[in-house]
Amino acid sequence: MKIAIAQINCVVGDLAGNSEKIIHQAIEAHALGASLLVTPELALCGYPPEDLLLRDDFLKANHRALSGLAQSLPTGVTAIVGHPHQVSRKCFNAASILKDGKIVATYHKHVLPNYGVFDEKRYFNAGAEPLVFVHEGVYIGLLICADVWEPNPSALAKAAGAELLIALNASPFHINKQRTRLDVLRERVAENHLPLIYANLVGGQDELVFDGASFVLNAKGDLTHALHAFEPQLGIVGFNHATPLPSAIPEPLTLEASVYSALKRGLADYVSKNGFPGVVLGLSGGIDSALTLAVAVDALGAEKVQAVMMPSEFTADISVNDAREMAQLLGVKYSELAIKALLDDYLTVLKPQFGDLPFDATEENLQARIRGMLLMAISNKFGSIVITTGNKSEMAVGYCTLYGDMAGGFALLKDVPKTMVYQLAHYRNCISRVIPERIITRPPSAELRPNQLDQDSLPPYEVLDAIMEAYVEDDLSCADIVARGYALADVNRVIQLIDRNEYKRRQSPIGVRITDRGFGKDRRYPITVRLRER
Repeated sequence: MKIAIAQINCVVGDLAGNSEKIIHQAIEAHALGASLLVTPELALCGYPPEDLLLRDDFLKANHRALSGLAQSLPTGVTAIVGHPHQVSRKCFNAASILKDGKIVATYHKHVLPNYGVFDEKRYFNAGAEPLVFVHEGVYIGLLICADVWEPNPSALAKAAGAELLIALNASPFHINKQRTRLDVLRERVAENHLPLIYANLVGGQDELVFDGASFVLNAKGDLTHALHAFEPQLGIVGFNHATPLPSAIPEPLTLEASVYSALKRGLADYVSKNGFPGVVLGLSGGIDSALTLAVAVDALGAEKVQAVMMPSEFTADISVNDAREMAQLLGVKYSELAIKALLDDYLTVLKPQFGDLPFDATEENLQARIRGMLLMAISNKFGSIVITTGNKSEMAVGYCTLYGDMAGGFALLKDVPKTMVYQLAHYRNCISRVIPERIITRPPSAELRPNQLDQDSLPPYEVLDAIMEAYVEDDLSCADIVARGYALADVNRVIQLIDRNEYKRRQSPIGVRITDRGFGKDRRYPITVRLRER
């Protein structure tokens, strides 16, 4: 027996397009000798469909599409397809077996995750019955995603006679997620002594990136098959009855390679699925915009990327020179738009209001807002989406300007801490040199006033990032973080800045999620709050 894993990149709501992908995979699987095709969770409609599931017309369209898909599959291939299923006005996260033009059986997901980015109890009712079917003499039990994170659904399938478990998944990426998946699924295998196929979705959907990386474990918990991460792939798994036959396993990605791949996939799919012709970004000569440019070119191709350097009187010559060099190395369209005259015009208009008040953050923010206005004008004229370049550390403490460097449609590095920005820059340069070394080694600066450095206003980034991770991702208190060895003054300052700048983050574009607590759906923090206990 051969089973095919269709690790496909679906588009939410594109029922016809997703059906075509499944049909194409079924035809290819049949040509390769496979008789059973496994698709990811909610493959028919894409994941997560969110409030589309509240629309009766959407659910009816899914039923029609599923019926049409069953009739369009090639003879000789049985397909397991994930889809929403409406029964008596109740909606279920479901998987159906399609065979010989018919919907043979349907399974309803038991465990509905309702944490972090998951909100399934808002939309779905929980199933309770196992589904075991026979294929080529093998009794196969169906599960959907979170079902394998709890013992009961797998145990029910085994009690119903399953010899092999198949789990359909839409499991989004975050750092070290694959290691966690393998650990959890090995627990299920150890409990039930059954081999397991884990078929995962791939592709970007708004802030989420699904990394694929589908795999198979034998009854001992050994990894017998693994598909590539972040790429669509059809994997063929050979079996001796219910026992998977071993195959070559690709090398797992390093941390930096996995994060860089997630950023590429997230940007590429956001741009392509939303129909943008390309991207435009401000290139400052600093490391954040340099990394953003490198990822954009790797994700989209140089022909779809425009970089704009917008120097002011405070911009160092080396910043301009480094920006020029990097644009040349990557072969992107590059232009320079000086902003001093525009800033002078603004200050002239504001002179009656400002009088003789000294230069402060107001004038600094004006420069950032002028740059944001210029980038948005280019975007409006040519249709390319503006990619902002700020990182998670800056977003956390508000070291960014509303309607300035935050202006844009997609915040690529929104969930990437500053220390990791440096790691990713080194990683990319190890593949080929695209970021001038001076950009990496120079102390970071916004260059909005004379002799400005980031560390004039912030703790060192290695300290800031550690405190941010403890407070935002681990939900630790001030006392708990101080107990880790950080200075009370630093901890208090960072926490106060994070809390105070929630209103800014609510107005920022979405960006690729790479941690398990990004500034987006993961973290829902009140803007108006008077909690000051530390």
